[in-house]
Amino acid sequence: MDALKNILNRVSARQLSEPYPNKEEMDIVYNAALRAPDHAWLKPSSFIEVKNEGLDKLSKIFLDFGKSCSDVSDIVLKKYQNAPYRAPMIVILVNTYKEHPKVPAIEQKLSTATAAQNIMLALNAMNYACIWRTGKLAFNKNVQKSLGLDKNQEILGYLYIGTEVGTKKKIPSLDIDDFVSYL
Repeated sequence: MDALKNILNRVSARQLSEPYPNKEEMDIVYNAALRAPDHAWLKPSSFIEVKNEGLDKLSKIFLDFGKSCSDVSDIVLKKYQNAPYRAPMIVILVNTYKEHPKVPAIEQKLSTATAAQNIMLALNAMNYACIWRTGKLAFNKNVQKSLGLDKNQEILGYLYIGTEVGTKKKIPSLDIDDFVSYL
């Protein structure tokens, strides 16, 4: 796929099913992720791949998190429990902060975010689809601890991955002048 066409046509998928990328394809995807900008070669990005029985484990982690909250309804608990099954594969985006005099935490998070974009573009080029999800299931210490992350690590989101089913989202037409100014 042409590189610019890939960038201009990538869109988050509404529904995902099998097939998902195999090991060889994911090796390429992870290599693309590790080409993200990375000041001082700190390598703050890592990934947890979840599929098959791993989806069941993640479902339990999400459910346990929900049960630990005081104000969560049974409907929300079921939503948390079912969340991992929205796709046949999930890649959890992990940022590991490393103390450095010239590279602040935000820059390291931006590196991991850029790695995520590279993953999404690589998947799109291979005719797979994904959607990046965040929220309470990403931004909390309980889930991070349940996944065995250290105190200097945090989840920046979940990439739900598979083959798109149903109708593809329409790419909105945007007026560049609404987003660009000039000095």
